[in-house]
Amino acid sequence: MMYRGDAGQMNINITSEGIVTLAAVLTALSGIGAFIFTAYRWYLRQNSDTEEIKKLKRENALICYALSACLDGLIQLGANHNVPVVKDKLDKYINQTAHGQTTEGK
Repeated sequence: MMYRGDAGQMNINITSEGIVTLAAVLTALSGIGAFIFTAYRWYLRQNSDTEEIKKLKRENALICYALSACLDGLIQLGANHNVPVVKDKLDKYINQTAHGQTTEGK
């Protein structure tokens, strides 16, 4: 594309092939940049989701402990129909969750 003329001056020839090549390189770089940016945003979103899940797990634990206390209070007041059964299931769930042994629906 560039060559030196007779008098030492630099001449630039712009051809259609050069323009097409430059456009292809710019397009490829833009695509790679877009992919990297999208991957980085996905990574940030995953970190945000992980923090949100941790927060929800803490809330769930607090709700389970509060529910256990409420059921215990009902048992102390004499509500003995299904309350003791549910309290036992909730206590079992809390214990299994604390030890990482949760079973679905049991």
